[in-house]
Amino acid sequence: MSAFRITASILALATCSAAVAQDSSDPIKLTLHDWTGQLITTQLMGEVLEEAGLSVEYVQADYLAQFAGLETGDLHVAMEMWETTGRDAMDAATATGNVVNVGPTGMKAKEEWWYPTYMKERCPGLPNWEALKEPACAEAFSTAETAPKGRYLGGPVTWGGFDDERVEALDLPFEVIHAGTDAALFAELESAIQREAPVLLWVYAPHWAPAKYDGEWVEFPEYTAECYTDPAWGMNADMAYDCGKPFGEIWKVAWAGVQDKWPTAYSAVDAFTISNDDMGAMITEVDLNGKSVDDVVADWMSANEDTWKTWIN
Repeated sequence: MSAFRITASILALATCSAAVAQDSSDPIKLTLHDWTGQLITTQLMGEVLEEAGLSVEYVQADYLAQFAGLETGDLHVAMEMWETTGRDAMDAATATGNVVNVGPTGMKAKEEWWYPTYMKERCPGLPNWEALKEPACAEAFSTAETAPKGRYLGGPVTWGGFDDERVEALDLPFEVIHAGTDAALFAELESAIQREAPVLLWVYAPHWAPAKYDGEWVEFPEYTAECYTDPAWGMNADMAYDCGKPFGEIWKVAWAGVQDKWPTAYSAVDAFTISNDDMGAMITEVDLNGKSVDDVVADWMSANEDTWKTWIN
C-alpha cells in the first residue's frame, strides 16, 4: 500500500472517530408526562437512541413547566408539544434561543369538548356550542354537585387548555371540573357511557376514545391566534379565549445545545415520525388491552426496524 493510501486511511479513520466522539457520553434526558401516548413516543425515542449507543435518562416533568428545564439545559428533549395546548409556552421558550422546535411528529392533534351521541337527544342543537347556553341543555349535562349548571370534565390542570377562561368568555352555564389524571378522565368516560349518563369532557386524538365510542366534538367559534391574545377579537369584546382550541401539529422540542452535544440524538429526534393510526393502535394496546408500554414499544420496534434504523443511520 502506498504512503498516500496509508495516510488517507488514517485520516478517514480519524475523521470517523471524531464524528463518533461528538456524541457526549452524558445521558440525554427525555421528559415524561402523564398521558399514555406521550409515554409511548418518549420511550420509543429512548429505545432508538440506546440502539445508537447513547445513554438515556427519563425524567418526569410538568407538561408546561418543563420549559424552564429545557431553557437551562437541565432537560433535553420533549417528544410531544401539542399545537392545541402547548403552542404559547413553546413559542415563548423558542423565542429565548435556548429551546428549538425540532419539527412535527407526524401526528395531528385535536383536543376539544366531546360528548357521546346519545346526549344530542337531551341537548338539541349540538354540536353547535350555542346549544350549551340553553338552561335545559346545561341541566342535561349537570350533576348533583353542579346543578343547575352543566358539568364539563377537563383534563388535569397541568395540561393548560384555557377551559375555565373559555366558559367565562362565552358565558356558558357550566362548571369546569378537572380530572386528576389522564386515566381518571377516561375511566369516567367509560363509566358514563356504560350507564348512558350525562358526560361532557376533554377528549383528544390520537386516542382510542373517539375511535371506540360514537360521539362528537363541540363546534366552538374557530380558533385564531388573536382569540387568545386580543380581548377585543370575537364576540366578547372584553375577554380572550372566546373561541375553540387550535388544531394542528404535535411538535418535538429540545434544548438548543442538543445538536452540538448529541448530534446523533438530534438527527434521530428530527427524523422521528409516526402516524395517528399507529399511535392510536399502541395507545389502545396499553389502555384497553392491558399491555405495558415496554411491551408495546418493543412490538413496534420489532415490526418497524426498517423505519427506525433510518433515524440513526
